[in-house]
Amino acid sequence: MHKQYRLRKNQEFARVYRDGKSVANRQLVLFYLPNESVRHFRLGVSVSKKLGRAVVRNRMKRLVKEAVRHQAVHIKQGYDLVIIVRKGALDADFKRLSKSFTHLLKKGKLYVK
Repeated sequence: MHKQYRLRKNQEFARVYRDGKSVANRQLVLFYLPNESVRHFRLGVSVSKKLGRAVVRNRMKRLVKEAVRHQAVHIKQGYDLVIIVRKGALDADFKRLSKSFTHLLKKGKLYVK
């Protein structure tokens, strides 16, 4: 993902957690908040240290970012998104994670055909 499409600062994550809405399933939690200052969506991914060492956490981040990249044309623009990876995602393959992310988009009414 390009830098302009990422949430990087702790303040940006905190604002989405505090003011945004959330939807969840067994693998992922999605926090989302409208952002009028940008016309595209921005993404932040969070993986807890409880889920494993750095190799495991980075692999999960890569899988989630790739799932988002595949669904990018279907994501409603103008939102800040934060995805939290849950323990159930550790044994999931890419196809299952992608399907889980699509489910969250539809649940949060952020899916555009």
